[in-house]
Amino acid sequence: MVMTGSRRLEELRAEAHYARERYDLYRAKMYGLRPTSITRFRELERMHQGADARLRRAQQEHPPNS
Repeated sequence: MVMTGSRRLEELRAEAHYARERYDLYRAKMYGLRPTSITRFRELERMHQGADARLRRAQQEHPPNS
């Protein structure tokens, strides 16, 4: 199934937004009293960075119409 460029960009934006929120929430949790894992933090950080990279690459390949 072929996906249109704009639909794919919207999905990548949503993925990047979700990954960023999870990363930010876990980072905030690390300041609290509940136990946290640096391994989990690094995993969320990699997921966030990967989602952002995929979104940037797709935006470069399909720039908005001027």
